[in-house]
Amino acid sequence: MAIALSTELILKQLHGGLVVSCQAPPHSPLHEPRVIGAIALASVNQGAVGVRIDTPAHIQAVRQQVTVPIIGLWKRQIPGSSVYITPQFEQAVAVAEAGADLIAIDGTQRPRPGGETLPDLIRRIHTQLGKPVMADVDTLENAIAAAAAGADVIGTTLYGYTADTQGQVPPGYALLEAVVQTLTQPIVCEGGIASPAMAHQALAFGASFVVVGTAITGIDAQVAAYCAAMTASAP
Repeated sequence: MAIALSTELILKQLHGGLVVSCQAPPHSPLHEPRVIGAIALASVNQGAVGVRIDTPAHIQAVRQQVTVPIIGLWKRQIPGSSVYITPQFEQAVAVAEAGADLIAIDGTQRPRPGGETLPDLIRRIHTQLGKPVMADVDTLENAIAAAAAGADVIGTTLYGYTADTQGQVPPGYALLEAVVQTLTQPIVCEGGIASPAMAHQALAFGASFVVVGTAITGIDAQVAAYCAAMTASAP
């Protein structure tokens, strides 16, 4: 019952609000715990109800700066596997110990490194770590499977980033609507939200809350895009 209460309180705080994904590419000078912590605090100071943070070191730094819920994950590229968002239980343990309130994992049915199944991973996170799980998915089929596996929250995070959705451009509003109409779990719109109006639209489509990353905190990607466009149009 403790995890249900914890999940209820976390989701109540996040409901209807903006969660800012505070991440930076590994090669970026912004990829420092202290910097990510400052970005997270700035986001919360302006009204963000939560933050989404990658790697234990960054989660720990952010935990020292904010009291809002942290959606934690650990991206790990493991040879032979296309699953990289908290792919194994050992990464989930590190994320939980760093201070995450909700653990984000790849929620697709793709084979996981080490062979652990999605239901088993979610069960271990619930029972051994006492943390709720956000399943990042790409399709309605995978959303349904993740819900059946015990995921507490379903996100459209991987729409357009898997082989099954190759060529699709996020945000996946159609996917969002379909999942909202099919499942009872809170559904999160994440990926491709590039303006306040788009975030508002996601809520209108039924999202419990909205996660925005690149459009707010992706300085590297945003500057590169501006420079590329200006170079292309230069006389």
